[in-house]
Amino acid sequence: MERRERFDQVRRRMFLSVRGRATVVTVVVSAMILALVFVLLLLLARDALQNQTEDTARRTAERAAFDLLGGMPADAALDPRPGEAPLIEVVGADGRIIAANPRAADRPPLGTRAVAHGELLVQGRHCGPAGARCVRYFGLRLTRTALGRDVTVIAAEPVPLLGRIWPLPLFLALILLGFLGLIGWWTWRTIGQAFVPVDRIRAGMAEFSIRGLAHRVPVPETGGEIQYLAETVNATLERLDEAMSRERRFISDASHDLRNPIAGLRTRLEFALDEDDPDECRTTLRACLRDTERLNDIVVDLLELSRLDSRAPVPLELLDLADLARREVERRSSGPRAATRLQPGVVVEANPVRLTRVVGNLLGNAERHAASRIEVTVARDGDEAVLRVADDGAGVPDDSRERVFERFARLADSRRRDPQGTGLGLPIAREIAEIYGGTLRIIDPPADGPGGANFEMRLPIADAPSPTAAGSVL
Repeated sequence: MERRERFDQVRRRMFLSVRGRATVVTVVVSAMILALVFVLLLLLARDALQNQTEDTARRTAERAAFDLLGGMPADAALDPRPGEAPLIEVVGADGRIIAANPRAADRPPLGTRAVAHGELLVQGRHCGPAGARCVRYFGLRLTRTALGRDVTVIAAEPVPLLGRIWPLPLFLALILLGFLGLIGWWTWRTIGQAFVPVDRIRAGMAEFSIRGLAHRVPVPETGGEIQYLAETVNATLERLDEAMSRERRFISDASHDLRNPIAGLRTRLEFALDEDDPDECRTTLRACLRDTERLNDIVVDLLELSRLDSRAPVPLELLDLADLARREVERRSSGPRAATRLQPGVVVEANPVRLTRVVGNLLGNAERHAASRIEVTVARDGDEAVLRVADDGAGVPDDSRERVFERFARLADSRRRDPQGTGLGLPIAREIAEIYGGTLRIIDPPADGPGGANFEMRLPIADAPSPTAAGSVL
């Protein structure tokens, strides 16, 4: 059983893992290429041997013909020298052997067809008689010799047998097999080395349950996709860590803000139960009602933040930002009357309820802090719609401009002016602006402005109706 499990593990690693499949594919493709190379090398070797055989026969025939023309006796002229073809014969014009050395005496005449046609050069391949090796021959026709007129001197070299040249293909096969093994080993090792950083990233991610989201995976200095993967994982972990930290702070702050009105409500209810005077009881109940309203405001804001965080879909519409701001300004009755500079035709795509809440939150914040003046401006800046809400209050210190957008964060001046506030209005406004691809921030007040806090929201312009605007949700 253990052997079978081990075999299955090896099989899965070889054929199912990326490393194994890449190695197998590389080895198979390399084997096909090397097999083709092996065949080509054998063909080249065969052609080289064939050329060598033909060259030996040619040189032997030329030497024998030269000796016969020089008057050397036939026995001496047809006796092969070292390194020459072993078969030499002289064939007459009628195709019969006139003279031959002992090794060629028992073989039939060669090149009879070419001799019969009177060709000057005779060459070819001949097999026979039975049991004899095939030969390659080459011959020269001589017009006048001591053996007669129009004779052809032919030398033949046996074709090398495979059994005699087996070391060559065996040597080539061993070299190619060794090269194939080297390719497989190098592929397996290289891919394994490439996945070492991945294993380290996996091991680092496995430690999150012990070390928490503050832990980061190692980043290899490879400059490639694996490094980008590790950097992306670390960036994602950093965002998750920040989100978890914000969530913990959010729960802590929400618990604190909910605990105060709940404790006050409970104390007043206990006091009302012990109170016999109806007038005092009504006063206590009215205070309880105010605590209940504060609790309701906090719960409503928390629910809205939950919807925004979950990106709960809501219908989108094309809205004229100037009309929406004008309606919200006219609706409000408390605080200083806001002066408006509204450019018509600044159209954005958003949910009207959510965008109205942004404008309302900004106006409410300005009303709480303004001394006597509020300005609301809507204008187009390139491909962006710009909404500014400014007041002439004390303003926001530079080092606190981002803090006011944190959930439940309230500056001292805000707590003094509105003790019942939740500290969620501005974070909700910024979250809504970012959902629709915009921004919300505090900017420096212009020279002709009120001089206090100056909130600026920017949203993408939607001049033309979107083909999906009617059914879009976000």
